[in-house]
Amino acid sequence: MEGSEPGRGGLRRFTWEEIGQRNGRGPAPQERWLVIDRKVYDISRFCRRHPGGSRVISHYAGQDATDPFIAFHLDKTLVRKYMSPLLIGELAPDQPSFEPSKNKKLVEDFRELRVTVEKMGLLQPNHAFFILYLCHILVLDVAAWLVIWYFGASLVSFLFSAVLLGTVQAQAGWLQHDFGHLSVFSKSRWNHWVHKFVIGHLKGAPASWWNHLHFQHHAKPNCFRKDPDVNMHPLFFALGKTLSVELGVQKKKFMPYNHQHKYFFIIGPPALVPLYFQWYIFYFAVQRKQWV
Repeated sequence: MEGSEPGRGGLRRFTWEEIGQRNGRGPAPQERWLVIDRKVYDISRFCRRHPGGSRVISHYAGQDATDPFIAFHLDKTLVRKYMSPLLIGELAPDQPSFEPSKNKKLVEDFRELRVTVEKMGLLQPNHAFFILYLCHILVLDVAAWLVIWYFGASLVSFLFSAVLLGTVQAQAGWLQHDFGHLSVFSKSRWNHWVHKFVIGHLKGAPASWWNHLHFQHHAKPNCFRKDPDVNMHPLFFALGKTLSVELGVQKKKFMPYNHQHKYFFIIGPPALVPLYFQWYIFYFAVQRKQWV
């Protein structure tokens, strides 16, 4: 903080070099700062109490978090009240609004696109659609069980019910996705309630488990070591240059990675859903006491 100077209202002014060092690693591993609308916030302690999870907000430590802040929060006025005690300063006037390493044109294009989408009303949900969506899932679910009950457990009735239940699971997966994103109702609480019912009682997984993984995915999509969706175990797969180089330095080689695009479809899907997802769901439920 040696190079910072008081600005308007007594707020200290910081450079991106100072902010970038407070990323949870490096010279100040315990400090985490981020920037929202040119204001600098110290989230070092708050990140543990962050309602969306510590990892989601910590992924932006040392960076500008304006766009994810807008995307993740419905009631921004309420959230800003909780942010007030975390405010420690602002960017110096000669500093850009986001990290110098970012593509300025790309950021500006994205923000222009977001404003255009909002003006077109594309983010306004059709509540009738989602009600019918949920109803048709419940009807198919009941129909699958009625087929077995009425026709008995024959091969034909079993296969027909399997088709119905498979459709239900696929449809419920996308329905819980929209409620999990809090994108249907104007109140977050209502979205959470329906989300817990759909993913918890129709699909058998904790809502908080999905939020824990998926929010990180959207906070840092396809960023290795930050997006859980691209975390690959090196026993089978090596993703991108980063992991490949690390394995090379450590002299570790488990599989013929130059052929992983060929054997992914044999190992990937069976290992992902029946093994990893099922194991991790039970582990998460027990660890977090998500008994319901």
